[in-house]
Amino acid sequence: MTNQATFTYADQTVRRLGYGAMRITGPGVWGWPEDVDQARAVLRRAVELGVDFIDTADSYGPEVSETLIREALHPYGDVRVATKAGLLRTGPNVWVPCGRPDYLRQQCELSLRRLGVERLDLFQLHRVDPTVAADEQFALLRALLDEGKVAAVGLSEVTVAQIVAARSIVPIATVQNHYNLSNRQSEDVLDYCEANNIGFIPWYPVAAGVLARPGGPLDALASEQGLSVAQLSLAWLLARSPVMMPIPGTSSVAHLEENCAAANVELDESTLARLAELSL
Repeated sequence: MTNQATFTYADQTVRRLGYGAMRITGPGVWGWPEDVDQARAVLRRAVELGVDFIDTADSYGPEVSETLIREALHPYGDVRVATKAGLLRTGPNVWVPCGRPDYLRQQCELSLRRLGVERLDLFQLHRVDPTVAADEQFALLRALLDEGKVAAVGLSEVTVAQIVAARSIVPIATVQNHYNLSNRQSEDVLDYCEANNIGFIPWYPVAAGVLARPGGPLDALASEQGLSVAQLSLAWLLARSPVMMPIPGTSSVAHLEENCAAANVELDESTLARLAELSL
């Protein structure tokens, strides 16, 4: 990976193209993958390719993704592992927000144990639970930071107002929202993050839907550039903002290698302008 662009949060500097470890679990992000050895191989290959930022969550499996990361990569060296808490799992594809402070603290402790570390590199609130006072959730994150349980705090799927409210209680290092070429509803959040040097982690970073359909406008532009749609999508994200930290996920070594190659792609101004028009 030759892209020199990095991002620094809470004194941790990482390459901006990371890896999202949700897809190394079973169907519905539930249980173990069919091929556990393949999942471990994907994680190890990601690091071989220069990825040093891996994003996971206690709810992926649940517990499966964190466990596989430890089995494949511990001790982590220069690799930073970010995790999340705040969603209950009661079955495949079922996600229930739970932001009770006692629950979040428990999940932090369990993530520490599963990952085999004394401090989490980045601990993110997976969702702000609407049934629990937001200040209580943010205060728990502050307590974990002050206690040295976590090195940095992040948020996921939040508005600018929620980020501002959280920052009045605890420093926010990163924000993880749904964002890609075909879904830019979090444009205001990205702008806020860039203005305040907060890392922006776009989940589901590869464009989908009508824009990215085979033979569609994005596919055609990618073909012109000798790229896949995924590579073009990721290269655009990296060019879009210096705080952008895409985390494409896959359970395939081949797709991983394809995604990581996007770090070497430099798009010219003409291509960037055409992509901007497509995304409007």
